Amino acid sequence: MAQTISEKIFSKACDKKVKAGDFVLANIDCAMTHDITGPLAVWGFREIVKGKKNRKVWDPSKIVILFDHQVPADSLNAAANHIFLRQFAKEQGILNYDVFEGVCHQVMPEKGHVRPGDLIVGSDSHTCAYGALGAFSTGIGSTDMAFVFATGKLWFRVPQTFRFEVEGKLPRCVYPKDVILHLIGDVGVEGARYMTSEFCGSTVRNMDVSGRMTMSNMAIEMGGKAGIVEADKTTEKYLAERIPGFTLDPKWKSDKDALFAESKHYDVSDLSPQVACPHNVDNVKSVEEVEGTKIDQVFVGSCTNGRFEDIEIVAKMLDGEKVAKGVRLLIIPASHTEYMKTLRAGYVEQFMEAGAIVESPCCGPCMGGSFGLLGKGEVGLSTSNRNFKGRQGSPDAFVYLSSPATAAASALYGEIKDPRKV
Repeated sequence: MAQTISEKIFSKACDKKVKAGDFVLANIDCAMTHDITGPLAVWGFREIVKGKKNRKVWDPSKIVILFDHQVPADSLNAAANHIFLRQFAKEQGILNYDVFEGVCHQVMPEKGHVRPGDLIVGSDSHTCAYGALGAFSTGIGSTDMAFVFATGKLWFRVPQTFRFEVEGKLPRCVYPKDVILHLIGDVGVEGARYMTSEFCGSTVRNMDVSGRMTMSNMAIEMGGKAGIVEADKTTEKYLAERIPGFTLDPKWKSDKDALFAESKHYDVSDLSPQVACPHNVDNVKSVEEVEGTKIDQVFVGSCTNGRFEDIEIVAKMLDGEKVAKGVRLLIIPASHTEYMKTLRAGYVEQFMEAGAIVESPCCGPCMGGSFGLLGKGEVGLSTSNRNFKGRQGSPDAFVYLSSPATAAASALYGEIKDPRKV
């Protein structure tokens, strides 16, 4: 029986051959939780093991705890949550990256916690980002995570696959973020509901891991259960630098005659920079349609576009220029590693001299965090993944989403600007 990547991964996780639509109790390879969703997962776990002789998690080596949403602690409640999770990690022998390493969805792949063929869960919806490395990774709730902590297993319905075949060389100033926004705008926020969004084609094959992470990260915004890119030489090179002795198993790809629920073909050779307009991610327009929209703040960062490759685009676009008067430009590298790359390249100094604010690695304003919030009536342009009402501050603010190139160009002009004109 021919299988998709997802069906192969679930077959491995269940020790038997399964197909899309089957209900299975699958073994988890790795589980991640963070400072917002972690405490509830721990409380749930303790309820499950209450009264039992063994009150340990199923395998502490397969669980990772990170702090990224409220770091450093921005309230007494946040500080209490951090203390609670630190104690739990110590008690159970779980790896805790604490406040130092950065955004969970960047840290997990770069620290070698993700491998092709893995079944990974995280108590955060954008866990699907890890699919860029050929894993099936998906977000779950804190209650489900409590069950995973206790058993190392979780129930799933093996998802069908929506195959997105993307062909063509990306035009100047058009990036993976523009591609994924274009796809979401086309199929809508429920277009791939409970499916694996499999991204393939020459355009995706030519992307680096950073670009593939941007694509997979936003699979959830089209309703996907997971986003995935088949593992190849690019994957192998990335992981070999992070996992000693890593070699790629070539089986983690969909069979040629595998059954896909849906398949769409795109040619992006003439694609314009894309912008998602308030207040939904699928409200996507070309930059030409929204150019000239006044903005108050630009945010470059998040698990979607906070990697060095993204920040370097901004640095080259600014190129010694100043941020427009009245505009706040926030730049937040996604991890300690990415921050240090930015620092060593001289970009932190460049950004500061341009009038930007450079923050330590964290989620920042992405989810209405502890700083960088938009006030009533303000307009923000962000490289993050969601633009819902209240997502980055006031419910009466307006959030647009774009690539780092469009964000940087707009910061220079104080309005949404076509980066091809800069």
